[in-house]
Amino acid sequence: MLAALALAQFICSFAGSNMNVMITDISEDLDTTVQGVQVAITVFLLVMAALMIPGGKLTDRYGRKRCFLTGLIVYAIGALLSAAAPGLGVLILGNSILEGVGTALLIPPVYILTTLLYPDVTSRARAFGVVMALGGIGAAAGPLIGGLITTAISWRAAFVFQALVIAVIVLLSRRIDDPLPPDPTRSFDTAGAVLSAIGLVLVVMGILAADNNVWLMIALLVLGALVLGWFFRSVRVKEASGQEPLLSLSLFRNRTSNLGLVTQNIQWLLLMGTSFTVAAYLQVVRGYDAIQTGVVFTAATLGLLASSLSAERLARRHPQRTLVMSGFVLSIAGVVILIVLARSFSTAWAFVPGLLLIGVGLGVMLTPSVNVVQSSFPEEQQGEISGLSRSVSNLGSSFGTAIAGTILVAGLTKGAYAAAMIALAVIGLGGLAAAALLPRDPRPPTARASTSAAPRANT
Repeated sequence: MLAALALAQFICSFAGSNMNVMITDISEDLDTTVQGVQVAITVFLLVMAALMIPGGKLTDRYGRKRCFLTGLIVYAIGALLSAAAPGLGVLILGNSILEGVGTALLIPPVYILTTLLYPDVTSRARAFGVVMALGGIGAAAGPLIGGLITTAISWRAAFVFQALVIAVIVLLSRRIDDPLPPDPTRSFDTAGAVLSAIGLVLVVMGILAADNNVWLMIALLVLGALVLGWFFRSVRVKEASGQEPLLSLSLFRNRTSNLGLVTQNIQWLLLMGTSFTVAAYLQVVRGYDAIQTGVVFTAATLGLLASSLSAERLARRHPQRTLVMSGFVLSIAGVVILIVLARSFSTAWAFVPGLLLIGVGLGVMLTPSVNVVQSSFPEEQQGEISGLSRSVSNLGSSFGTAIAGTILVAGLTKGAYAAAMIALAVIGLGGLAAAALLPRDPRPPTARASTSAAPRANT
């Protein structure tokens, strides 16, 4: 069961980063630009972020396993359509839209089922460690695997690879049993789903418009903020009248969870922003091909794998706040090293130390951040918090690609690489500040009592 859930997280994270090494190949084959490929990547991440909350809510009504399988099928259709895309428009339909929708349906069940199937904090930390390890590896190794496939066969074969992995996951998922029965009587806030999706789309599109039209950027950001304000107002009205909104405002009254969500958002922003910036710089400025770019990212993959698989042991020995703070310190140091060494040396080895540190740092903090958030709520709210958690994380991925990518494509030969990386480092400092505010033992009292026999378990 855990293999199916972890592989699902792997392939969705892989899809978000493997296109970074195909920028040149896709743009030449489909007669588009670097910015066109950036839009496709960002829209994929944005669709996931915008629909993750509704996707989490649907699991209560239709069941976690059914939503999981439906998402896998929609994702596979999108991957095969992307493989046959004759132009950028069809690629966006297959990769950005269908794969994004499929991911929004299948990812919330991954985190809900992991939380429900592993009830004690220590075993849950181990399970989340495996899921987050494969998710991080998918994001970090995406450039390497995508580069190998692109160089050996074609960029289109990378999408066929995704469809084949989905087929394996479907077979493995037959062993999964849904711990909670679906409730067909649960209402679904369609208006809230539309408002939240539109608001998030407008905000990210505003960031993407920064390098073309500042006034358009401001207009989109303001409009997005207004729509999101309208969404939260509708939530308050529905709760006051006794109706069930898309998202309960009580989720935002948990200070520990709020801080955990901030750290999740910035972690994925750092991962995807760094991945896009370094990959685009290596290909467009230094002329690396897909396989050369992918090999450089092996350092991040190895670092993330080593630290993620140690999640259970680290959770026993150190407070989760310490782990998250340490992860941010390592990641920010990695970004700084990437800036300094890339300026001083022309060899590809100059990127290895920084990427390795970023991989280790992200691997150290991804699991505790997720565990903090998921463990802050009871079983009946797992659907809501899982959708919110994944939406916030994928929104971070969208912000990372949009912010760093917008700075980068504005002037690849004019110091934009350093500017993009500096922006990521500054945002990382915000994540470190949020992590410092986490309590030493963020678990609720019931969780602390249930694990008091385990020496320093996840404290």
